[in-house]
Formats: sequence, C-alpha cells, structure tokens
Amino acid sequence: MTNFRFLHISDLHLGKPFGRFEDEVRSDLRNARQELIPSVITAAAQHDIEHIVIAGDTFDQETPSLRLIRQTVSAMGSASDLTWWIIPGNHDSLNADLIWQTFDTHAANNIRVLKTNTPVAMSEGVWLLPAPCPVRSPGYDLTEAMATQDTPDGALRIGLAHGGVVNFRPEEPNAETIPLDRAETARLDYLALGDWHGTLQISPRTWYSGTPERDRFKHAGRGVGLLVDVPFSGNAPKIEEIALGQYTWHALELNLSPGMDPIRALHGQLPPDPDGWRDSLIDLRLVGHQHLPDRMALQTELARIAPEFCHFEWDDRNLRTEYKPDDLDMIAQGGALRIAADMLKDEADNADLARDERDVAEAALTRLYSLVKDHAS
Repeated sequence: MTNFRFLHISDLHLGKPFGRFEDEVRSDLRNARQELIPSVITAAAQHDIEHIVIAGDTFDQETPSLRLIRQTVSAMGSASDLTWWIIPGNHDSLNADLIWQTFDTHAANNIRVLKTNTPVAMSEGVWLLPAPCPVRSPGYDLTEAMATQDTPDGALRIGLAHGGVVNFRPEEPNAETIPLDRAETARLDYLALGDWHGTLQISPRTWYSGTPERDRFKHAGRGVGLLVDVPFSGNAPKIEEIALGQYTWHALELNLSPGMDPIRALHGQLPPDPDGWRDSLIDLRLVGHQHLPDRMALQTELARIAPEFCHFEWDDRNLRTEYKPDDLDMIAQGGALRIAADMLKDEADNADLARDERDVAEAALTRLYSLVKDHAS
C-alpha cells in the first residue's frame, strides 16, 4: 500500500433550524441535510473510500430529537463497507448525553465515536489522534496532547479536531485556538479540522473541510468533502474536493450605471442554467446609479424571477436613482402630483439632508412613479 485514502467531512449540523428563512425554504434546507449521509455513502462508493472522518458538529445542538439521532445512526450503519470515525464538536460535545448514549446503544460496529484523545488504529500502519470536545467552550487547545502522543514507528499520524486556528468566534473569549503549526509540532501527516464552515487550507497538511451542505452566504458555493490521499512516503497529502451538497449559495454584487441595461447585467450575474435555479440561494447587493425607468424595470424582473430560486434576496439600499425631467413628466406634468414629485426629488438630491432622509424621499418618489405607471397601464 503506497497511500491511505479517506474522506474528511465536518459540521453536518443535522437538525439546523434555518430560522431566518421562510417556512418553505427552511423545510427544503433541512431536508437537504437529512440527505447528507446517503450523499456521503454514494461518494465513498464512487471514489473507492472505506473511511469517513467527521471532525465534529455532526448535530447542530446537544439535544436533537431522538428520531433524528436514530435515523442518522441507521443511515451510517447501512453502509457496512464504510467505517465512520466521529468526534464530538462544540455543538454536540461530550455533554450531549442523549446523542452519544444513543450511539452507544444502537450504532453498528462500523461507527466509531471517539470520546477520548487516545490514539486509535484506523488501518494497518495508520493511527488516528482524536481531540473530542468535552464541553461547548473548553477554553484550551485540545490538540496539544497530539505533540507528545506516541504511535508505532513509520505509522501515518492523522489528527482529528474541532476548533479555530484563529478566533472564529470573537463573541466567545474562551474559544479554543489551535496553533497554525500543529501538524508540524505533532508530526502529523494530516490534520482534519472542523468548525469553520467553508473549505479552508491552513497548510499542505492542515485543512478545514467545511460543511458538506453550505448554510450561509459567507461561505458561498456548494458544500464539499475532502478526499485525502496520504502517502506513506512522507510527502504532503493529495487533496481533492468532492461535491456533496444539493444547494449552491451565491453572494453577488451588481454594480450599475446610467445607460446600462440592468436586466441584461442581472442575468449576466446569475447561474447560467435556469434548470439549476431551484437549487440556488441568492444574496444580491445592488450598487451604483440607475435612471428611474431602468430601476423600475429591474425591480419588476427581480420580482418575476425570484420564485424560481430556492431563495432570492436583494438589497438596493446602495443603488441610487437618477431622475430626468421626462421621468417626472410621466408622473404628472402639473398639479398636486407634480408638486409632490418635485418636492421629493429636491429632498432626494439635497446633500444637506441626512442619508436616511434622502433615502426615504427617493423611495417615496420611486413608489409614486410605480403607482402612476401601474395605474396608467
């Protein structure tokens, strides 16, 4: 055997509520997480993988439903040709008695929950050095013991831990910090990390896999696992991203200027294949300037296509509107409506007013234009 191959995943966060979304989207995202274990099993079969390491946070909370735990145990156990190596993370720490007692009672022999930091043999010549989270915020570096733990001469050393190499949680002052050089100081051939929800390389031997089903626009893209090939030669491991998630998250910015076709520009930013829109979540930031009719046309197009996506949100607070005399003529060429339109335009253009006040005036003028246009049509 010239190398040892396994799949590194983390932060499945099964049972995540997705509370910021509307009910229909929330249900879709939760259901996608329930399909992660079958997706991992399928990927393992396609890539000749026998070992799955989960670097913490299999569950989103310490008290998920018993139904969710049992179904997860059953799904993992159904793949008898795979071995699952699991450590508790900060969301499902060793304090999560319901989770880990249920695993103890019902897990098949191919599911290995590692509750201590004692090295364990994964395969011939391969040792796993786990660092399970005893509590949500341990307040110390859980990987420190790896530097002094002995394994047989010539054996591969695979570290498995959950925590930040920088302070990923500034609101928690006691959050653990793993040294950037832990793989070197602990003589690790690979350090599989969890906690950061995006795929992130720290060094050639240290990686965060990220969650296999993305859960925020901060970590845009589609969720993956890391196919890791560690050579017995001592060379750096070979890493390959394997797509696992159903949904793709897109954080987009559309910079507009007067005279630009906003609808064409919008579609130039969106995923090119409309057949994939239903599995896409969009967070669109609109910036720049647009003439009023073009802005209204853009709003109409956004409202038209948004339901074709799993989720589509946009923020136009930094998109300014430029008004031409003809725009106001379309509202009214005289009378009370024209007086109101002129007053709103003056306020929107008044640099002496606070930005919030100008925004209110601009939004009111845009709304007035829309109402008049809709009534005329």
